[in-house]
Amino acid sequence: MSTLKTNTKPKILYSCYYARSREGEHFIPEHVFSYQIAGEMIASDGKKNYHSKAGDFRISKRNHLAKFVKIPPEGGEFKMISLFLDQEILQEINEEYQFKIDKKSQDDAIVIPLNSHPLYQSFTTSLLSYLEVEQENNEVLFNLKIKEAIHLLLKVNPELKNVLFDFTEPGKIDLEAFMNKNFHFNVHLNRFAYLTGRSLATFKRDFQKVFQETPGHWLLNKRLQEAYYLIKEKGKAPSDVYLNVGFEDLSHFSFSFKKKFGIVPSSL
Repeated sequence: MSTLKTNTKPKILYSCYYARSREGEHFIPEHVFSYQIAGEMIASDGKKNYHSKAGDFRISKRNHLAKFVKIPPEGGEFKMISLFLDQEILQEINEEYQFKIDKKSQDDAIVIPLNSHPLYQSFTTSLLSYLEVEQENNEVLFNLKIKEAIHLLLKVNPELKNVLFDFTEPGKIDLEAFMNKNFHFNVHLNRFAYLTGRSLATFKRDFQKVFQETPGHWLLNKRLQEAYYLIKEKGKAPSDVYLNVGFEDLSHFSFSFKKKFGIVPSSL
């Protein structure tokens, strides 16, 4: 996997995997423009699956929770290139060109599929050539490529301005409903706090009032209860369950499961 990056965070990411892969943290902090070179990717927000195959372009929307499964083609490699359209660059473009959004996007979809276009094709072809040489600490070049991508997106799909230039942040929402819906996403507490429109301190305080326990303890128990149900009632294998309910590795899941229920998951 290659990354065209600055000293702070990735700008352009080239992913290459031989084996089936699942992402770690499930939070999309910035809009991402991606091109699927080879293999398939399945994104899920817990309600809907979004399937991308070789040759597909897409936008993944910021401030969403999602799980990603990357599937290489038979006998080959999974390959994808992604550009992170960070808020700073989008703000800069908006100030220069004064784009006016028609309305705030009401679409809850986390992924926007884009039709293939010659401009997208030529852009990604030129971008891939940069991966053949060392590209450390060349922030000016990377920012230019990000800006070029944004202008291409707006030229080919002008309606995307309502997504890209919507700079509003999440507002305060129902904490109980949000957590019961999203507990299986493996993200840090500060992500949950941000997405519910709270500071971390306020999130912890409100959480204690709603659930009468700490977020960490509640999340562990909720995930273990869901895992127990999936294994015992749905016949799922522990190796298929632990990632789906928010655990990072199988050994930690098995240890926690036995500590709570007195038996190892496989014995169910």
